[in-house]
Amino acid sequence: MLPAVPRTPDPSIPPPRPVTALELLDWRDMRSFVRLRAGEGGADRLIDHPRIQKSGLALVGHMVGIVPTRVQILGETEVSYLESLDPETRAARVSGLFAVGLSCVIVTRGVEPLPELVAAAAGTDTTLLVADKRSSQTIAAVHSALDSLLAPQVTLHGVLVDIHGVGVLLRGPSGIGKSECALFLVERGHRLVADDQVVLSLRPSGRVEGRPPRLLRYHLEVRGIGILNIRDLFGATAVRQAKTVDLVVELCPWRTDEEYERLGLDDESFEVLGSVLPMLKIPVTPGRDMGVILEVAARNQLLKRSGEHPARRFAETLARELDIATPVDDREADH
Repeated sequence: MLPAVPRTPDPSIPPPRPVTALELLDWRDMRSFVRLRAGEGGADRLIDHPRIQKSGLALVGHMVGIVPTRVQILGETEVSYLESLDPETRAARVSGLFAVGLSCVIVTRGVEPLPELVAAAAGTDTTLLVADKRSSQTIAAVHSALDSLLAPQVTLHGVLVDIHGVGVLLRGPSGIGKSECALFLVERGHRLVADDQVVLSLRPSGRVEGRPPRLLRYHLEVRGIGILNIRDLFGATAVRQAKTVDLVVELCPWRTDEEYERLGLDDESFEVLGSVLPMLKIPVTPGRDMGVILEVAARNQLLKRSGEHPARRFAETLARELDIATPVDDREADH
C-alpha cells in the first residue's frame, strides 16, 4: 500500500478557530436547555475539538486519553457510578478528573450535580453546565453547535437574506442600497439573516453558512432612519439566525460604458472559503424594482438547482429552429 500523501492546506481557507465554553453556551438555543452551574471563572477556556468525550474511564482512575479541550459529558451511567462510591472515593475520582484543566463539563438529564462535582468545578474554575435533555440529545446539540463554531470562518461586508428558501448574499459598494433591498424583501414576506457584516463558515458538508455577528443580530441600518430591529418591527418570522448561502448577487452602479449579462448563458461564480458559489452582477438604476428582481433571481436559482436552465433551454430551442449552433455548443467546442 502506498503511503498517504498529506493534503496541502488551502491558503484561501482560514484554519479552524477554538471557541470558549461561554460561546458554546451562547450558541443559538443552547441556553434554552443548558444552564451554568459552577466554574464561571473558567468560561474563557478554549474548546478545539468538534466532538465530545465521555468521561467514564477517567472516573475509575484511567486518565489516559482524556483531552482537556474536548467537552466532557457526564450522563446517567457516569453519575450512577459516582453515586455508588463512598464519599471519600467519589471526591478523589472527581478531583482527579477536574485536575487536568478541563475546558467544559456537561451533566445531562437535568439532574442536580453531585456536591463533589460542584466543589471540584468551583475549586478549579472549570465550567460546569447542566443540560435538561438526555445524553444523546445533548451530544447531538453540542456536535451541531461545535460544527458551526469551530468551522473556518471569514467575515464579509454585505447583507444576507432568505428569499423563497434561497440564501442570497448581497454585495456591493457602501450606499448602493443593499440594506434597502433587504427591507423591501422583508416587507414582502422574506427573512433577514444579517446586515452589514456577514460571518461565513464552511460546514462539514462543504456548504457555506452565513450568520450575523451576535451584537448585530436582527438589526438593519437604513440611511435616513437609523438602526431598526427587524424582529421587533415585523415579528420572529421575519428573521433567521443563519442560512446557507446559495447565490451571491453583486449590486453595482449602472454604467453606460459597461456591458451586462443579457442572456444569462454564462454563469459567473464567487469563491469563498474554498467553495465556489453562483453569482449574478445586477446593475442598480433609478426606477428598477430591486425587490422584484431579487425575488426572480432567487426563483431562477431554484430552477437551476433542480436541473433547469431557462436561458440555455431557450438558446437551444432557438438554435434548433434556426438550425445553427448554440452559444453553449460553441463554448464546449472551444474546450
